[in-house]
Amino acid sequence: MFPAQGIGAFVYDKRGTGASGGTYTQDFDTLADDAVVAMHEARKLGGARVGRIGYQGGSEGGWVAPLAANRASVDFVIVSFGLAVTVMEEDQESVALDMKFHGHSADDTRKALEVARAGEHLFETGGKEGYEAFDALRQKYKDEPWYKDVHGDFLFFLMPLDKAQVDAAAKQFDWHTPFHYEPMPALRASTTPQLWVLGSDDLDAPSAVTATRIKSLIADGKDYILAVYPGAEHGMTEYELNAKGERVSTRFAPGYFQMMADFIRDGHIGHAYGKAHIAQPKQH
Repeated sequence: MFPAQGIGAFVYDKRGTGASGGTYTQDFDTLADDAVVAMHEARKLGGARVGRIGYQGGSEGGWVAPLAANRASVDFVIVSFGLAVTVMEEDQESVALDMKFHGHSADDTRKALEVARAGEHLFETGGKEGYEAFDALRQKYKDEPWYKDVHGDFLFFLMPLDKAQVDAAAKQFDWHTPFHYEPMPALRASTTPQLWVLGSDDLDAPSAVTATRIKSLIADGKDYILAVYPGAEHGMTEYELNAKGERVSTRFAPGYFQMMADFIRDGHIGHAYGKAHIAQPKQH
């Protein structure tokens, strides 16, 4: 989409995936260092054609791109459906939002989050701590109507596993994930203009708390812009529900790609991009 508008894009596979070597990791520091190297390579390949240069990071990129921008100067950062909360907070928000969409009560949501916290501790410790407590809560609540709707971002993977399966999975998913990385210090320290584009119905990366935090940074004078698309989910797609109540993506949120292109090219955006609700510094 970007090259079609005269904007160069340097796309690379994360280490340990696709055509890239190395070992897969979710360590944000390592991934930020990789992004800096990729930026320098893009600048070298682009040569005299390069004007403004920066990062566009989706999802996990919301944690990685701001770190990279703080390590080597760039002109902009775009975060698409990313987060300004911790990985653990993300899972908690995902569970709560799913419960809301399924029409469950506040008390049921409280119970679901109790299960989630136990599962998150088990996942974080690689299965070494908390299995008994997690299993006890599963047995306690498994017959309640809301239980089948407890999902989360990684909790769902643990829900059906017994102890032996948890132990086996722990070895497979040791990705050095920084579960408690707090992104706000990096965002406060940044001097790079940033555009954050979020979807109001994102179950994978729930946007409400992140949107509030980005608005607070804008109020504090940071050169950030926030755009929230109502009815959009992870990937900035709109959706319909099929006969089973499952989401089926229909199209990208109108205006999403144009907004990013304008920010990349001009360093600012207009005031209307589809249905996006936009918050930006007064000078914009």
